[in-house]
Amino acid sequence: MAEIGIMGGTFDPIHNGHLLLGRQAYLEYGLDQVWFMPSAVPPHKKDHIVTAGKDRIKMVSLAVEKYPYFLCSDFEMKRQGNTYTAETLRLLREQYPAHRFYFIIGADSLYQIENWYHPSKVMEQAVLLVANREYEQAPCPIKDQITYLQKQYGADIRILHCKEVDISSGELREMAMQGMELCQYIPKCVEDYIHFHKLYQNPCGYTHEHAYLPKDGGMLADHLTHGYKGGQDA
Repeated sequence: MAEIGIMGGTFDPIHNGHLLLGRQAYLEYGLDQVWFMPSAVPPHKKDHIVTAGKDRIKMVSLAVEKYPYFLCSDFEMKRQGNTYTAETLRLLREQYPAHRFYFIIGADSLYQIENWYHPSKVMEQAVLLVANREYEQAPCPIKDQITYLQKQYGADIRILHCKEVDISSGELREMAMQGMELCQYIPKCVEDYIHFHKLYQNPCGYTHEHAYLPKDGGMLADHLTHGYKGGQDA
């Protein structure tokens, strides 16, 4: 049996915060691998231009290729329509019955999880690894929220102790549009890809041939903020 961490998100673009969180999950909980799984059409970005999947997959692949314990997965990209977390985990468990899955989320998602699609099924099918970050809108301490969810759903929830990275993908898109250097926040190979393909260049942050506007939901993206600055735009 393999212990597999799942990092879901739009990754538009992937940044060092995502990589640090994945690495912390791998180290702190002795995972065999962490799968970075870019979303197809995220439900929470329906009115929001998202860079084409092929570019986001390539950027993730470049970012993780030097880490033997990271994997870029196109599992979500191959699916059609709404690809909610509960369904994704069900399909993963069907396809990989010998694996145990650890779903990596931010502190904000822990407080919002009851608003997800079938939250009980999410918590039944995976261990939740939660980044222990400050969340300004938290109605109670994170330990109290964990205790509540454990009692209410029988959830297996564990804290990730990880350094916070004060950047969001939305901020990086804006920086790219303004011609600012991104190397402090993203791997050099990803920055080179962005420049070569002229991503995030127009006022919306995208070039026409590299973007699409989602019309319905998708992905593990009931949440996908991972506790980084920038709200729902991880």
